[in-house]
This record gives sequence, structure tokens and C-alpha cells, in this order.
Amino acid sequence: MQAVKRNILLNPGPATTSDSVKLSQVVPDIGPREPEFGDLMAYISVELTRLVGDPDHYTTVLFGGSGTAAVESMISSVLAEQDVVVVINNGAYGKRICEIAEAYGLHYLEFKSPSDDAIDLAALEGFIQASGRAISHLAVVHHETTTGLLNDIKAIGELCSRYRIDMIVDAMSSFAAVPIQMKEMNVRYLAASSNKNLQGMAGVSFVVAEKNKLESLKYKMPRNYYLNLYAQYKYFSEHRQMRFTPPVQTLYALKQAIEELKQEGVQERYERYVNSWTTLIHGITRLGLTYLVPDQYHGKIVTSILEPVCAAFRFQEMHDYFYSEGITIYPGKLDRLNTFRIATMGDIAYQDIETFLERLEHYLQSIGFVKREEETGDVGDKR
Repeated sequence: MQAVKRNILLNPGPATTSDSVKLSQVVPDIGPREPEFGDLMAYISVELTRLVGDPDHYTTVLFGGSGTAAVESMISSVLAEQDVVVVINNGAYGKRICEIAEAYGLHYLEFKSPSDDAIDLAALEGFIQASGRAISHLAVVHHETTTGLLNDIKAIGELCSRYRIDMIVDAMSSFAAVPIQMKEMNVRYLAASSNKNLQGMAGVSFVVAEKNKLESLKYKMPRNYYLNLYAQYKYFSEHRQMRFTPPVQTLYALKQAIEELKQEGVQERYERYVNSWTTLIHGITRLGLTYLVPDQYHGKIVTSILEPVCAAFRFQEMHDYFYSEGITIYPGKLDRLNTFRIATMGDIAYQDIETFLERLEHYLQSIGFVKREEETGDVGDKR
């Protein structure tokens, strides 16, 4: 079969996929209620669980839907009527958790933190102590895709352990790259999706959780239907099926993506991403651009770059130029700064980043952007 045209996706998901993942979707039609397909989903569930925990004590609950579906399932299903959740908001995706909690009328307290700096754990502890309410849960985004900030969930998990708080983690853009061990990090519930570091196709999201925590949810009044976490878990454990029609071909692609991850290794995949990130940072520094998050707090998977100070610069024009060259980039998600984001996840290597940098240099020259020495100095101070 002819190879599929390859585009370089530098947007923060969906990521570039291998031809073998794409072509794995070309399978005989099958009804998703057949035992054979149930076996496929059971295999996927176990293998995803193995990446972050012991399948004897943890399990993965699959959903058809984007990553936000899994996050919404956790937030809306886990909290009882009287429970209170602290939501750490240091980016667009922490803010999204607040919006989900608001939509369901949940009791939540918003802890705001800078989008480009580490969470002040002493301030977070003080916030919990001063809340005047018993805090049952804490929700945090592990890798804030807004900026590339990597939150220290191990340290936050230790804080949660001291106060007997269940930690809920959005690991959408860290899962399958940045090492996670749920037991060691005191993570009770974790959400991710198929289309970022797993390098599968978009359309499958999932929640990994302790089995005993999932079992305890049967005593809580359901707030939703499709995204009910306990109902989805219970039905699959009894029937090896999702309650509703799953994205069949996308799950075949996810199985192939998992096989390719096992061949490469999680640590090795992350090292490849970091190598691409290092190439990116050296390149934009040379061109006179700066990035937002300091290295010691950077996840090295998504980078928020300040737009060039140039009267002729228009992000949409730059996007369209790159798109015509087979490269996709995304705008920033910050209100206070004009940025654009470059991801180094997916089936790409540092050579693809070099290609991007060559095109970026050409574009910047075409709009008359001139590298200024003081900008170079700023980057040197950050690195």
C-alpha cells in the first residue's frame, strides 16, 4: 500500500503518527460487541495501566471522546455531594477543570498559580489550611499544555497524603513520555488520551484509577450518563465492552501505537522528545526568539514562544505559510502575552525540528525581523 503523505504536526496534539498506526485502521468491519473486539479493548486497558501502575490494583476505563471527556468524567463522577475539590489553575487546562466543576455545580476552590513558574507548595498548603472546609480532593494538570510547564505531582501528592486528600491528575500531555507511577506519587485518578505521546489517533480517552476507589463510586449519586465513570468501569468489568459504541478503528490504531511504544520504550521516547526540544531551543535562541518557562520547570514537550516583536508579524500568516509547507503550528493560549506553541511530541525527530527552524528563519527574514542582542541576552540568562 502506498505510504501516506507525511505532515509534521508541531501543534500540541493530535501528534504526527507512523504509517503503521494509520494503516492499522484498515481492518475488516467488525461489530464492537464481538468477543474478539472485547479482547482487544481488554488488552489496551491492561497495557495502558501498566505504564503507570500495577494492573492488579489499578485499571484503565476507556471512553470514546477527546481528552476532555475523560477529565470531565473524573471531575463529575468522583466527588460526592458534600465533597470539596481544590483545583490548581496555572494554565488554560487547569482553568478548564474549574469550568467543568462550575458546570456541574460542584464545591471547588481555585488555587491560582503562575503559568510559567513552579507551584508554591507552602502557599498551596496554607491555602488548604485556611480554606475553613474539609478538602476531599485536589485536581491538577501534570503538564500544562498552555505553556509547557511541568507541575511536580510527586510533591503535590505528598502534600495530599498528609491531609488525606485524593489527587486527581490531568496527564493528557505527559502520559507515555514523562515517567508516572501512581502509587509512588499518590495519584488516585488520572486522565489521558490516545493522540499525544501515545502517538495514536484522536478519539479515545481514558481514566486510570485504583480499583478500590472505582468500587467506592457505586455509592455516589450519578451526575451524568455517558461519562459516568463507575457505570463505564462496571459494565466493562462484567461484559468486556463499553456501554456505547466505541471508535472501533481508532482502537485498532491505539493497539498498534501501544506496540510501537513498547518497542521504543517510554524513557527512550521521552529522550527523543527532549532531543527535539533541545534542537528547538538552540534554534529559536539563534534566531532571537525567547520562550516562556524556565528550563528547570519545563516539560520539554510543548514550548510557548514569545511572538517576534515586528510590525509585519501576523500569526495567522505565519501559520498559513508553515501549513503550505506541510508543518502545523498553533497559537498561544495566554491572555497576558502574545505567544505561539511548538510541540516536540509525536512520530518526529530532531531533523523535523531542523526543517521547521529553516522555514522559520526564512519566514522571519521575509517580514524583516531583526535579531536584537538584548533578546539573545535574555535567553542566555534563562538557559
